[in-house]
Amino acid sequence: MRKFRLVGLLILLVHLIAFFASIAAGQPEPPTPQQNVRTVTIPISIFTKKELEENKAAEYVQADRLTVKENGVEQTILSIRSVSDTPLTVAFLIQDDLTSQFNLQLRSIQDFIKALPRGSRVMVAYMRAGSLQVRQKFTEDLAKAANSLRIVAGSASTAPRSPYDSVSEALNRFDALPAGRRAIILFSDGLDSTQGLSLVNTANTPDLEKAILHAQRKSVAVYTIYSPATFTQNENSTTVLTGQGSLQRLSDETGGRAFFQGSIAPISFDPFFRDLSLLLNRQFALTYLSTHMKKGYYKIEVRSTNPEVKIEHPRGYYFR
Repeated sequence: MRKFRLVGLLILLVHLIAFFASIAAGQPEPPTPQQNVRTVTIPISIFTKKELEENKAAEYVQADRLTVKENGVEQTILSIRSVSDTPLTVAFLIQDDLTSQFNLQLRSIQDFIKALPRGSRVMVAYMRAGSLQVRQKFTEDLAKAANSLRIVAGSASTAPRSPYDSVSEALNRFDALPAGRRAIILFSDGLDSTQGLSLVNTANTPDLEKAILHAQRKSVAVYTIYSPATFTQNENSTTVLTGQGSLQRLSDETGGRAFFQGSIAPISFDPFFRDLSLLLNRQFALTYLSTHMKKGYYKIEVRSTNPEVKIEHPRGYYFR
């Protein structure tokens, strides 16, 4: 009898083991932690549609939940640093062969610099004759930065090799500074004649592509303000539109905004600066984890669950 009981227990045990083994086999494998990730930081501006219409910043924007997608795949947000969390680092780049009308705007530019939030770091540089002439290195002394402005030469002999080559050179100056909220404000006619003056050669130049790529890598939003120069002062529609189109693309691809007043020199920069103040005061440094490790271009989408919120951000970036 004992022998039969022992055999029965052994049979039951075998069945139980087989039963639990079948259950275990039907369960999905536990997810393994994602090891192949990298951090990405991009500049974004968050504001409501009402703020844009009234051109007046509210005290608080209810952004609700933000989502970031790369090529349609949602990524994990690590942090969003605002004005109070990190100071603004901004470089003012001026094309030295702009027409003398630009000199009438110097007071407005000085006032804008002095009105930047306390703790902002400002650099002032002129793009001329194939090099970047830095008048003031990055400093928190806003009055000193404002006073470093000078009148433009307004001569074809001082024209930069390419305005976008100078932008790339200026972007290297950000390397020694902490990551965070970064911007360039570029005053230029946008025309790159290094490949010739035909429409095909000036539309998408290697220097423009390089400047966009560098700005995206260094998380710098480029805001552009059109002002005529040597080759655009006669308001030739082709050259003006080509230059403005390049400025528009540089801003769109990096999370900034382009400002024009038709094809003529702006009467005043003040309306542009009012918009810029809103954009910079609402600028954030958004850092997220990217799960994409392959080289290539990644399209970015940043959205809020609040339908009244508008977000400006880079269209994408190249990972190499």
